[in-house]
Amino acid sequence: MKHEKNNESPTPASLKDKQRAIRQGFPENLALRVHRSISWLQRAEREEGDQDAAFIFLWIAFNSAYAEDIPEASPSGERTNFDAFFERILAVDIDHRIYDAIWDRFSRSIRLLLDNQYVFQPFWHFQNGIDGYEDWEDRFAKSRRRIGLALQNRDTRLILTTLFDRLYVLRNQLVHGGATWNSSVNRPQVRDGAAILGFLLPLFIDLMMDNPSIAFGAPYYPVVE
Repeated sequence: MKHEKNNESPTPASLKDKQRAIRQGFPENLALRVHRSISWLQRAEREEGDQDAAFIFLWIAFNSAYAEDIPEASPSGERTNFDAFFERILAVDIDHRIYDAIWDRFSRSIRLLLDNQYVFQPFWHFQNGIDGYEDWEDRFAKSRRRIGLALQNRDTRLILTTLFDRLYVLRNQLVHGGATWNSSVNRPQVRDGAAILGFLLPLFIDLMMDNPSIAFGAPYYPVVE
């Protein structure tokens, strides 16, 4: 079915105005997620000259939107959370706004990120001498083949999950001190990652507000009076 394309992403200000107008109808968990996520999105918007800071603030905004309070969280658990979140969001994206962003606006940037070994965690496990990752190149080749099929089939959910898996590696590099601020070494990843997050995240938040019946678990650190 054909649909009218909307190649724009809501601004943080427009999301805040919308949230104030309709928040009375939000379930408590959704209200807290949206409020926190928009606040960090607004903070990221002020970092036009600092891509590292913008990426970190955008990731906090994303974390506020998707994360659930699951005991003993692990990297694999985070990836499971990504996939569950994207399943919910894509199910209500009837206008295919996320689809259009991935396949039309950011197709080239996403392909480059997914083809970059420096945001592929097994590569770093091998570099750090962790046993069992001597075959990282084979794993990377398999991942590239899987991504190629997903791109060919326009499998938006698989591409989103894989993309955010790679962005999670970049997030870890920055947050855990594994990169130099404003380094030229990782500039393409940080630049493209911030641009992709900065466009997709407002779409996610907008869809969450339009669909308050989406079931979310308890967020991290709920407000306690």
